[in-house]
Amino acid sequence: MRPKKPETTRSGDLFERGWTRSINLKHELAQLAGQIDWDFIDGEIAPLYSDKGRPGIPTRFAIGLLLLKHIYGLSDEGVCERWIYDPIFSTSPARVFPA
Repeated sequence: MRPKKPETTRSGDLFERGWTRSINLKHELAQLAGQIDWDFIDGEIAPLYSDKGRPGIPTRFAIGLLLLKHIYGLSDEGVCERWIYDPIFSTSPARVFPA
């Protein structure tokens, strides 16, 4: 099933604001996240989803983790662990908060 679009309301972003203040937005991963046309990717991948079943994870998260895995030569476990502990990874192409 196709993932739902993240809500863009700014009322519940208490933790996101704290993270974005502490991140260097000139870092190459932060820059890359802003260069990717996520709506285009969503449109290209949409036909691969079924209308039935469990909702999928956000496209940006899945594709972003694959990019991070490839860029840094990490294993599945390695990219997930680094995403949890490295703030720049969590605001990179795999970030789950809306822009």
